[in-house]
Amino acid sequence: MLQAELSRKKICEVIGKDKSVLSREIARNADKRSGKYDAGLAQRKSDDRHISKSKRQTFTSIIKLYVDDQLTKKYSPEQIVGLAKKEGVDCVSHERIYQYLWTDKRKKGRLFEHLRTQDKRYRKRGSAKDRRGIIKDRVDISQRPPAVEKRERIGDLEIDTIIGKNHQGAIVTINDRVTGMVKMEKLESKDADELAKATIALLQDWKPFIHTITSDNGKEFAAHKMISESLDIDFFFARPYHSWERGSNENLNGLIRQYIPKKTDFNTITDEYVKHVESELNNRPRKRFNFETPNDIYKKKIVAFIT
Repeated sequence: MLQAELSRKKICEVIGKDKSVLSREIARNADKRSGKYDAGLAQRKSDDRHISKSKRQTFTSIIKLYVDDQLTKKYSPEQIVGLAKKEGVDCVSHERIYQYLWTDKRKKGRLFEHLRTQDKRYRKRGSAKDRRGIIKDRVDISQRPPAVEKRERIGDLEIDTIIGKNHQGAIVTINDRVTGMVKMEKLESKDADELAKATIALLQDWKPFIHTITSDNGKEFAAHKMISESLDIDFFFARPYHSWERGSNENLNGLIRQYIPKKTDFNTITDEYVKHVESELNNRPRKRFNFETPNDIYKKKIVAFIT
């Protein structure tokens, strides 16, 4: 059809392909010198590409020796694969190495002892069979009232913590989903009781109008019943690895990191500075509020709540 000088549009109609497919085929397989397309040449080019393209790598004896050697150096499967890529050494995926380790263990092998986690199985993120401890009396976000999603009423809160350098110290962060108002408090640790007491104290002035609070599944929220009973509110937990279910708080923590960067030694952070950051954020114009501040929106909502 090309030799008959049919238009590309007509050829596409005949062969039932998009114009981009035809253009790509001609560009890839036409004679580079003359620019002419020949079916025989095109087929040979295609065959050559299939022969030369990389094939799925099998776990050969040579690769096993390489993996075994790296394991004795206490490298994780991810590190082994990364190092192999860097050195240009053939390897398999880190998932395949884990499978190899557990097969070896079932055969009474000892390779698994080189892993940092040793006999703990590799756990996929978000696994339905997550064997980590579950917070007692946890109430899932699926049971949260639909009104919370509407973001119309004041008093539906999100809570989280940011952690200092070397996991020393913490700051609890609380925000109202509607007004964007922030409350922050420095803690000595992520101890659940300490966090609960700090949260209760922080929210006393909001107590008349708050309804719910939502957190992630961190063990620092294990004393959630203390919070809910003291403040007379409902406490909900987002699903594991669903950070977007607390999107406002995730965004808030990103803003806080502008003032308190990651790996900051919290021993250098004073209570006064934490309150300064809180004030800065509450008086920061927000695009979603047409550049009004959370304080401005909060005042309007409070007036509406009272009246």
